[in-house]
Amino acid sequence: MRFEILGSLRITDGKDVFTVTAPKMESLLAAMVVRADDVVSMDQMCTEIWGDEPPRRAVATLHVYISQLRKLLGRADQGHSPIVTRFPGYVLELGHGTLDAHEFQRLARQGRAAFRAGRYQEASVACGRALALWRGTVLGELRGGPIVDEFATWAEETRLECVELGNEADLTLGRHRELVGPLYALVNKHPLIEAFHRQLMLALYRSDRRADALQAFQHVRSLLDRELGITPCRPLHELHQQILADEELRVPAAA
Repeated sequence: MRFEILGSLRITDGKDVFTVTAPKMESLLAAMVVRADDVVSMDQMCTEIWGDEPPRRAVATLHVYISQLRKLLGRADQGHSPIVTRFPGYVLELGHGTLDAHEFQRLARQGRAAFRAGRYQEASVACGRALALWRGTVLGELRGGPIVDEFATWAEETRLECVELGNEADLTLGRHRELVGPLYALVNKHPLIEAFHRQLMLALYRSDRRADALQAFQHVRSLLDRELGITPCRPLHELHQQILADEELRVPAAA
């Protein structure tokens, strides 16, 4: 059985896909999957589902939800339910099951290690495989509880780090022309992440588009001044000066 949370919550078993249609039960399962193999207390479950205003019979309602989830997961895993009672609440034990977020984290670590060791092709592949696990916004519409929100923030930040690292690896490997389009999309979606602007400028310059690279710098400079009242970071300024001087910014020989 496989749990997937890098997108909407779903459980897969071979070709079969299982989902939870009741919103509060779905939120409860999401919190337990995020904390897989760790106990989620009854108090944490109440806060995740109802915030600071749980209903009078919240504990009894939670027991009903847990019972229904056990039945669902039992159908998905040939009668075995991974939800186990453990004081002061419940734990979802993965056992032989898998979680896409764990696989994403493992691949992201591989990408970092490979990049630091100068194995850029390996880093590019690892980052690409990690990002391919994403199906959309983390846990879809289930935001609002502290457990899910904390995980979603971590996951999105790690995803952006993985994107940046994969781009750096591909730039080092001389894939600048293929990156121009995706980098334009990135700076439009994440306009305040200066690393993506720097990568776009470098990709444009290496693609014999020096004027476009300089225009990209003017754009980010105006944007940062208008939105935050700051100037671009030092790496952006330094790259701008190198492009102005038409210095050779070749692909590193290590590639």
